Amino acid sequence: MKKALIQIHIAVVLWGFTGVLGRAITLGAPMLVWYRMLLTALFIAVIISYRKQWVRIARRDIWQLALIGSLMGLHWVAFYGAIKFANTSIALVCLSTASIFTSLLDPIVNKGKYDIKELLLGLLALTGVYFIYRFQQTFGIGIAFGVTAAILSSVFTVLNKRIANKYPTRPMVFYEMGAGWLFITLLMPLQMIYEPATVLVPQGMDWIWLVILSLCCTVWAQSLALSALKYISSFTATLSVNLEPVYGILLAFLFYHENKQLESGFFIGMAFICLSVLLQMLRMIRPKDASAGYIREKGGMGD
Repeated sequence: MKKALIQIHIAVVLWGFTGVLGRAITLGAPMLVWYRMLLTALFIAVIISYRKQWVRIARRDIWQLALIGSLMGLHWVAFYGAIKFANTSIALVCLSTASIFTSLLDPIVNKGKYDIKELLLGLLALTGVYFIYRFQQTFGIGIAFGVTAAILSSVFTVLNKRIANKYPTRPMVFYEMGAGWLFITLLMPLQMIYEPATVLVPQGMDWIWLVILSLCCTVWAQSLALSALKYISSFTATLSVNLEPVYGILLAFLFYHENKQLESGFFIGMAFICLSVLLQMLRMIRPKDASAGYIREKGGMGD
């Protein structure tokens, strides 16, 4: 149990580092995501081949994985766009509203009923976003990207839920990353039209940060989380994963001193959002063992 707790928290800290690395990498958001998805797909392909974990996936499910991967690619572009236009802390706080959007979208996709309490929690989270925007208007575009990233995250999380337990994790993630990379590639001409000066090749330390982002913060973090989920409860797993924005913000404060860039409205808004996420988490937790599907529903690899 102790080893599992260490594993899940290392995974969450690694996921929290994605925002710090996103700011460190000089590439624009679309190119950053293009390289991240490509490297992740390659690393996972090597692991699957070495461990002989390839499985046959039905054509219909491949199309669904392709859709999820494409949405994940757009999600990451929006997330790193929020970092570039605002900062890591604002991007992560906005992203933490994803669980609320998920609770709102899930009844639509899975034909369930809305819960008035969840709607109130969603309103509480959006109030938090309003406070952040109201007092940090210089980061308005970044906030918009952050909320967009949260909505996209909730969409592919709900879609992933429908297929999460049908196949082993790594082949699913490989197809998602491969499809996402191809989708971003197809959109690249638009990027070149609107931003002809886009830098296409990583510069200086970018290659190192990209490898760390893909190998450590994505592949390794996912492996640690899946190993830990065999021994810890769903409550512990959910609580740990929801600490990702907290760890990420603390790391941004440590490495970039972003706390000096933020006004009181940010911390008020963050308090509203964290309260809504905490209340939603406490409502949804069930005293049963977590499964690997928990991480797959999250997208397999944090942000």
